[in-house]
Amino acid sequence: MKMSRILSVPALAVALGGAALPAAAQEFTLKIAHFLPSVAPAQQKVMQPWCDALARDSGGRIACQFFPAMQLGGTPAQLADQVRNGVADVVWTAPGYSAGRFPLIEAMELPFVVSDATSGSRAAWAYYEQYAKGEFDAYKVLAIHVDGGVALHTAKRPINGGADIAGLKLRAPTRMASKTLAALGGQPVAMPPAQVTEAIAKGVVDGAMGAWEVVLPTKLDEVAKFHAEPAAGRPYPSTTVLAMLMNKQKYEALPADLKAVIDKHSGAPLVANFGKVWDEVAASTRQKVQAAGNKVVQLSDAELAAMKKTAQPVEDEWLKQVAEKGVDGRKLADAARSLAAQH
Repeated sequence: MKMSRILSVPALAVALGGAALPAAAQEFTLKIAHFLPSVAPAQQKVMQPWCDALARDSGGRIACQFFPAMQLGGTPAQLADQVRNGVADVVWTAPGYSAGRFPLIEAMELPFVVSDATSGSRAAWAYYEQYAKGEFDAYKVLAIHVDGGVALHTAKRPINGGADIAGLKLRAPTRMASKTLAALGGQPVAMPPAQVTEAIAKGVVDGAMGAWEVVLPTKLDEVAKFHAEPAAGRPYPSTTVLAMLMNKQKYEALPADLKAVIDKHSGAPLVANFGKVWDEVAASTRQKVQAAGNKVVQLSDAELAAMKKTAQPVEDEWLKQVAEKGVDGRKLADAARSLAAQH
């Protein structure tokens, strides 16, 4: 599929008259695909306002058409290919859905790095710019951010510490999350977000690893009545890196003034808004699920320290894997933690 170019009535008249179509008269509609329902904060509070800003600053020449919940077909793991191949013009996805394809950015997903979405997203963007740009060369990168940390949502019993994870079947969003869960004694299960709630209701899995942002849109809180996470300011056992990517050829084909509009509203400002919204949604969702009678457990520092020690082999394995590709993984892991602490 190609990004549509819609002509205004005056421009169409000129075109029919045989004159060359002025670039300023062209309008561009961006097809934006992602894996969550349209009601998700990702679309309503970040991507739609981004589109509104593009429309405003382009004088209406840039518009957006959303395809939420994988309406263009395929699976979330295929979103990176869909935008690269032009099926979509823009996607919002998790690089970790494409297991092993973006190994450098995975340093931000190592256990116990990220404490919240605001600081974590600033750190992820800085890390991308310094260390991981090369593996995204095929795309116009609009934003790299994090979900702020993955809480543990369970149906039948709370998780008060690492020992309670043993044997639990939990949906894990990424390769790194799966490895972390397995190290802690759980059984990771891979499935798209849209299938998680039904899987828990049917007893296929015991719960899910997931950021608070996905809880209400997927109705996860209706089947998972227990939620566990670190206290505020403490690093999470797992986090998910997320990316908003644009088809590079579509971007390069835009007139210079429209490229400038996209550039103005992408990068650091867009990353900051993702982080801000994620933290706001996390706070409000916690309040809503507790008001509905769900239980939110704050894991103690002692439990987190024990879990971190247990999960250390995950980082060791990643260091070995990237070393085989000639990459200094220790430098990247240290950089990820340093940036997360600074921001």
